[in-house]
Order: sequence, then C-alpha cells, then structure tokens
Amino acid sequence: MAVIPLHEERELLGKTAERDQRAFKILYDKFSPKVYAHAFHLLHTEQLAEEMVQEVFFKIWRMDSGLLEINNLDAYLKTTTRNRCLNVIRRLMLDGKADKALTENYIEAHNETEEAIILNDTRNIINQALDLLPPQQKEVYRLCHQEGLKYEEVATKLNISINTVQTHMSRALKFLRNHLKNNSDIAAVLIVMKLF
Repeated sequence: MAVIPLHEERELLGKTAERDQRAFKILYDKFSPKVYAHAFHLLHTEQLAEEMVQEVFFKIWRMDSGLLEINNLDAYLKTTTRNRCLNVIRRLMLDGKADKALTENYIEAHNETEEAIILNDTRNIINQALDLLPPQQKEVYRLCHQEGLKYEEVATKLNISINTVQTHMSRALKFLRNHLKNNSDIAAVLIVMKLF
C-alpha cells in the first residue's frame, strides 16, 4: 500500500468534497484496509468490521466541504472508527449481546479517553503555569524541556552559565509541580509526573 503524499491527500479530499467518485475510490482503496483492521481489532467480527468500513466511508462521502477541515485523514479515520466501534460495543452491552472481549475493549478504550482528557487538561494547566514563570526561566524551560536541548546548548544559546541553566530548570520544575498539585486532581498529577 503506497503512502499518499499530503498534498495529494488534500487534493483527493477536495475532489471527494466535490463528489468526484474516482477520488473517493482512491481514498477508499487506500484507507479502507486500515479502517477494517482497526474495527476488527475492537469488534472481533468480520461482519461488524465490514459494516464499520461502510459506515465510516459513507460519513466521508456525506461530509462535502467538511472534508476540507481534515488535516490528517489517517488520524481522523482512526478516531472516527474507534468512536463508532465504541458506540456499537456500548449498544451490544446494553442489549446483553457483548462478549467479555468486547466489554474489555470498551473499558480499555474508555479509560484511554479519560486519560487523554486528563492529560489535555494537565497540559493546559502547565501552559498557564509557564506563563507565570519569569521570562528567562520560561525560556530555559522551553528550550530544555520542549525543544530537547542540552543544558550546555541552552547556556551557549542564551549566553549564560550552565549553573544558571540548572538553577532556572530546577526552579521552573519545582514551581510547575507545586502549581499542578494546587490546580489539578491527583490522577492528573500522577500522569504528569511521568512528563518530568
């Protein structure tokens, strides 16, 4: 399966939005195996996975100009497939027709969603805290932690000593940890501690 370059993918999405069946078929041929594999992984049956492929691509066909809003089709399809599969599993659970594996998949996926929400909230809290740091401390943190530069590289770039970089990082991390403890629940703190 060849990778479609991003500019070609955008062009295909644009043409599909204009109801170009050939462009839609190219997208379908390229991405339907991935949608099927993801759906089968979650639903454990060929029939439901095949139905999911049809549902997801029917949604794509109906989106019209909404297709132009999609920046990463692969990620969009994976998320859409996952969400629709979880709806199917939830419906099967309510009807008492879900087996143990489906139920476990639902619980696992639901927990991943909660963790993603907590992580996103935590990132927002961190970004708010970063805005409260003194400018040079904030810059040192950004260069070290977010851009991955070594202390020596940051020292050279900012024309300060390595000890100053270490001091700024130590103070910034201490401030961020305290800010997190005071502004988020314990689950978020535990997840974020992995980031430091």
